[in-house]
Amino acid sequence: MASGKERQGEFVVVRHRPGRRIRRFMILLTFSVGAAILGYMIGMAQGGFRFTDMAKTRTVLSSELNKLREQQTGLQQKLINLERGKRIDQQALKQARRTISELESKMVALSSDLTFYKNIMAPSEMATGLQIQRFDLEQRRADRSYGFKLVLTQVGDNRSYIAGLVAVNVIGQKQGERQVIALRDLSQDIEDLGVRFRYRYFQDVEGVLTLPEGFEPLEIQVVAKAEDKKASRSERTFDWQSVLEN
Repeated sequence: MASGKERQGEFVVVRHRPGRRIRRFMILLTFSVGAAILGYMIGMAQGGFRFTDMAKTRTVLSSELNKLREQQTGLQQKLINLERGKRIDQQALKQARRTISELESKMVALSSDLTFYKNIMAPSEMATGLQIQRFDLEQRRADRSYGFKLVLTQVGDNRSYIAGLVAVNVIGQKQGERQVIALRDLSQDIEDLGVRFRYRYFQDVEGVLTLPEGFEPLEIQVVAKAEDKKASRSERTFDWQSVLEN
């Protein structure tokens, strides 16, 4: 038999409630599910606001982009128009300058012709009868070939014709020696030493001459003689280089 001093083991009596733990678990589960649902709803609500704002922003940006594209297209078209207009203006300016140059050349030619006819119809007292008006030269593409044009006029009394012969010589040098070559020997367009003329106001003698190798031209000598009632003589010498430059 155990000693009375020995302490007996103590027991705690607890009321047995088998449904209490289950209820706690159910309450905790319900709270967790509710919290999850609430959080999901709040997140959806906030997300909806964000999606709506993003959609609105996208619409605005899309509209602005379209406007910028339209402005870009308009500016590109304006630039094309300006460049096209610039080219047209440049072409018009070139054409205007060309036209002005042509008109100036025509005015010079007309002025020369006017002076020419004026001298024929209203000459000075010293210049009457048979006249050697001018001698023109134009260099051709072929080496040492030149186009020539001699103009004879009758100044003053033009009521009747004047007739006669005109001879042309080219004066120059070859190997340091002076030479005189008749136009007939330089041009296939001239057959005789003297070219016959007959006119009332003026007459042209034209053709092509070719210089021989080694010959250096210096002057052109023209001698014209009128016959019959208007018998007269006219002589004129032209500097080769001056005639060629004109």
